[in-house]
Amino acid sequence: MSRRKILVTSALPYANGDIHIGHLVEYIQSDVWVRFQKLRGEDCRYFCADDTHGAAITISAKKKGISEEEFIADVWKSHTEDFRGFDVCFDNYGSTNSPQTKKICEEIWEKLKKADLIVQREIEQFYDPVEKRFLADRFIKGTCPKCGRKEQYGDSCECGAVYSPLDLIEPHSAISGAKLELRKANHLFVDIEKAHDFLSEWVSSSDALQPEIANYLKAQFLSDALRPWDVSRPAPYFGFKIPDSPDNYWYVWYDAPIGYIGSTAQWCEQNNENLDDWWRDPNTEIHHFIGKDITYFHTLFWPTTLKTAGFNLPKKVHIHGFLTVDGEKMSKSKGTFILARTYLKHLDPSYLRYFFSSKTSGHVDDLDLNLEEMETKVNADVVGVIVNLASRTAKFATMTGLAETYPDDGGLFEQAAALSDEIAAAYEVCDFAKAIKLILECGYRANQYVANNEPWNLKKEWARLEADESASPEARLSARTKLQNVVTVSLNLFRQIVVYLAPVLPDLARKTEQLLNTPIKNWDDVKSKILGTVVNEYSYMMTRVPKEGILAMLEESKEANTVNSTATTEEEQSVETNKWNDTAQNLIDEPIAETITIDDFAKVDLRIGRIIEAEQVKEARKLLRLRISLGGAETRQVFAGIKAAYPEPEKLIGRLVAFVANLQPRQMKFGLSEGMIVAAGPGGPDVFVLSPDEGAQPGMRLH
Repeated sequence: MSRRKILVTSALPYANGDIHIGHLVEYIQSDVWVRFQKLRGEDCRYFCADDTHGAAITISAKKKGISEEEFIADVWKSHTEDFRGFDVCFDNYGSTNSPQTKKICEEIWEKLKKADLIVQREIEQFYDPVEKRFLADRFIKGTCPKCGRKEQYGDSCECGAVYSPLDLIEPHSAISGAKLELRKANHLFVDIEKAHDFLSEWVSSSDALQPEIANYLKAQFLSDALRPWDVSRPAPYFGFKIPDSPDNYWYVWYDAPIGYIGSTAQWCEQNNENLDDWWRDPNTEIHHFIGKDITYFHTLFWPTTLKTAGFNLPKKVHIHGFLTVDGEKMSKSKGTFILARTYLKHLDPSYLRYFFSSKTSGHVDDLDLNLEEMETKVNADVVGVIVNLASRTAKFATMTGLAETYPDDGGLFEQAAALSDEIAAAYEVCDFAKAIKLILECGYRANQYVANNEPWNLKKEWARLEADESASPEARLSARTKLQNVVTVSLNLFRQIVVYLAPVLPDLARKTEQLLNTPIKNWDDVKSKILGTVVNEYSYMMTRVPKEGILAMLEESKEANTVNSTATTEEEQSVETNKWNDTAQNLIDEPIAETITIDDFAKVDLRIGRIIEAEQVKEARKLLRLRISLGGAETRQVFAGIKAAYPEPEKLIGRLVAFVANLQPRQMKFGLSEGMIVAAGPGGPDVFVLSPDEGAQPGMRLH
């Protein structure tokens, strides 16, 4: 079977902030997947870069009294050190401020122009009179026009809405706080509406997206015309000048994803590779790993760019959720906004790699880091089950070595080897949680083998016979062989498990290679046994999670954030305190409708009603028949689609509800429906009929 050729990218971290544990959800997931592919023997390469352009870089460099180039060089060094500390291993980690990226930006630009996708418009843009510059979207804040959330950025909201800065309510400068002025400037746009048919087909049929993402795109964007995407910014701006528009620079969201190709080009130049073999060969798979907040850019704008320029489209866009800590958004005041370097001062990075992987399912769900759970899980699973296999037997193996032939283990090795394809399939779809569950089951069986055979007692018996001058050589040899056989089985089962876990715990794999004097080369090592080798002296492979380390990390994070409370990153600036941890997912699934006037609302006559009859409509799959009393003799019949949520309709009788009293009656197959009760929820069993507070009476109007 020929090797797959796979190119993997992660979203480019912005050069205006430090790497924190929220970032690491993505980079650890990507790194695990890449390591798995390489262990399987695939030709897999992992590329990333710093995202370095924009007004934010200029402002930060100015504060430090250095040039933008010096600033991004310092950040690049810091970022690469942080990634290295967490064993995130890129084939190339570049910068969008590279000649390779600039060249590809120019090449793609020419292709977009040739395809008639570039349009110029004079637009009104916000200008900061204090800073004396037009502001990038991320330096404009205001109230989201869709959901009403305050302090949202100028291009998108936490609720998932994407909009123009001009749509923001009460916009102001995120730099100076000044009220913004509107001034005219020429901007260049990519008219992606011209790619609407292509995008609709790709989203629906390419299998590049998780089903929930494809449905979201179709409902929220592709059901209507796509907005032209603004890809230029007027001077002054830190970035690449647009060749045919010298007063303008490419906006960071144009050149940032092109940085994937730029980083690949840099690697190709260093390794005598051909860029087209990686980005234009249809046999090469492109896999992007991104957070759900940048879905729009990577699933609509970016495929349009790639298609137009003749580059490969993504084989898969792996989209993940955000990180919460103890069920809440990361908090500086609580010390849970933890920088990568702060974590590395106090805790083993393997703890976080294992915990994140054990929670990764391949879906878009948020991942919660409960630090107490991490401590328990790592101590129980990695230290208590996996490392325990080596620690209980390796010290005996240094005395006996490993047997020349593999002893009878009751089928344990073959049983674990038979799981190879199932574990590999779980890794392939990023269901690391399932893979780890299967691997742990192998660990439980191996530990039971050790417990049943008690090598510590076998060692005592061998030592007793060695000390007994009357013991025969045969008896001594038999005792030694019994011990050797048990440790041979135990350490082979241990190594087999470590091979399976090598993508998640590369440091444990390295230590296992050293202990057993045998390299871990590929995935098929789970099917090969090591025999007749000398085992090195055992040293701790992983210690239990130190509680004091967790506490020290939280305390340092809290202190650092108190000192630097004004120097927030973009991610932290966008976090709004929410003690109830209410999700924005409902607004993402069903955005708030267009604004109406008070006169429009006054046309809806909402009344309190009481359900006096409730029964199932047997011929209908979703409907209940209700009779609503509005007080006195005034009643209305309603057919409500709430059958799945209220399978025992008689329990609704007597309940007060909000009722649309002036809705035009509708003749249905089952009778006349004369209004509508008010309910919330997406449908099916998740429907919740709304009721007023105690004291409301039938017939009262809702205001």
